[in-house]
Amino acid sequence: MSKKTAIIEIKKEWCKSCVICVEACSRGVLEMKGLYPEIVDLEKCTACGMCEILCPDFAITVEKEEEPAAK
Repeated sequence: MSKKTAIIEIKKEWCKSCVICVEACSRGVLEMKGLYPEIVDLEKCTACGMCEILCPDFAITVEKEEEPAAK
C-alpha cells in the first residue's frame, strides 16, 4: 500500500501576505513567518487544495504525490 503525500509550492514573489491560505488550512500545515506563509507541518497535509483554491494571487500550489509501497 502506498502513502499519499503532498507537495506544496509557495511563490513568495506572487504572494501579497493576505493570510487567506493560512486561515483556510484546518490542519495547521501553514503559518505566517514574517510576511509570507511557510509550511510548518507537511505531514498533516491532506492535499485538499483549499489554500490553493482560495489564494487570490495564485501564489500557492498543492499536488498529491504517491510514495512507493514499502516492501
